[in-house]
Amino acid sequence: MASSSNNREYAKEIEKARRDLRALISSNNCAPIMLRLAWHDAGTYDAKSKTGGPNGSIRLPEELKHKANNGLKFAVDLCEQVKTKHPIITYADLYQLAGVVAVEITGGPAIDFVYGRKDSDKPVEEGRLPNATQGVSHLRDVFYRMCLTDKDIVALSGGHTLGRAHQERSGFDGAWTKDPLKFDNSYFIELLNGNSRGLLKLPTDKALVEDLEFRRYVEHYAKNEDSFFEDYAASHKKLSELGFKQSGGMKAKAIGVAVVVSIGVALLATLLHKGQYHIIPQI
Repeated sequence: MASSSNNREYAKEIEKARRDLRALISSNNCAPIMLRLAWHDAGTYDAKSKTGGPNGSIRLPEELKHKANNGLKFAVDLCEQVKTKHPIITYADLYQLAGVVAVEITGGPAIDFVYGRKDSDKPVEEGRLPNATQGVSHLRDVFYRMCLTDKDIVALSGGHTLGRAHQERSGFDGAWTKDPLKFDNSYFIELLNGNSRGLLKLPTDKALVEDLEFRRYVEHYAKNEDSFFEDYAASHKKLSELGFKQSGGMKAKAIGVAVVVSIGVALLATLLHKGQYHIIPQI
């Protein structure tokens, strides 16, 4: 059983890793792909079999090679720099912490982070993550498998406010919003604008305005960014803790975000040509 001193040491390492992730993500301009890494590690959860989920298995070569994870080796390799400095932290905690930090530093909501996840050495089978070419029924099948709700589906889809799709990874190309490095509610505003501004719209995006239940959340979030931030933070936390149970005597602890770091979005936008932006449920 882990001692209280070990628990305190782990908590201190988590906070040090948080600081290192802020610096790493800012300097590499890679918040979107870090968020995608966190979501893709968590998004394999199956509530019935209690398999998959945020357990660090995405680092395993077999899983990293899944089509849905194209391009994520970049994020895994970056996280390894932080892991080397803080070896006691699990990959599972590190990847989820990276996702939380990615949202924070692009102006998104503060998300409580709970540590204590265990790493898995067993990759999940391919096909558990959302397929951007599918529609309404597919989205529900995937997210309901994780015991997530329609509200969760729409709120988490709002993460498309960050990043862009890449032709070489998915067959799609372009950004969802005019400012792919700013976390706000513009994804929902653009969904309701249709294709009038020439921004990316995938079948999974269009599904959110075609289904009446989904659309009511889209319309609400487009009008109320504060409500979107509140619901997004709750859904992100839920996703990041799927199947997570404290064990080994370590007392899981919620770590509130003390400071939300703001990034010079205009400066970061000049680096878009690096092509390092990508996020769930895409591609």
